[in-house]
Amino acid sequence: MNLLTLSRAASPAALIAVRRAIGTGVAVAAVIATSIGAAQEAQTFTGVISDDQCAKDGHAAMRMGPTDAECTKICIVAHGAAYVLIDGNEVYALSDQKAPEAFAAQKVIVTGTLDPKTKTIRVTSIKAA
Repeated sequence: MNLLTLSRAASPAALIAVRRAIGTGVAVAAVIATSIGAAQEAQTFTGVISDDQCAKDGHAAMRMGPTDAECTKICIVAHGAAYVLIDGNEVYALSDQKAPEAFAAQKVIVTGTLDPKTKTIRVTSIKAA
């Protein structure tokens, strides 16, 4: 049965239901196509692991600990800061907040996908540079 035959034989309520189903299917297909098109490939970023408090205002006068690594870790725990990657003048939030701890204040290579709107890297790996 084709759509023309269905339209002659079906009630108006049935036709509305069919149209809604077709409309929903088209909308779902459009969303899937958009998300596939928007999928990004992994990139690599090289920089230093720090915390977002130091990255924002560089509170050197409030240094927390004897080393940069200790300062970063203390800021994370004591001040609710989050690990970030500082790459030149850019500061990127990191989706993974566990792996960066081992690399606090170290130069690293982060692999992941960047959300340019939020400047967040969805981390797939971190290794020493």
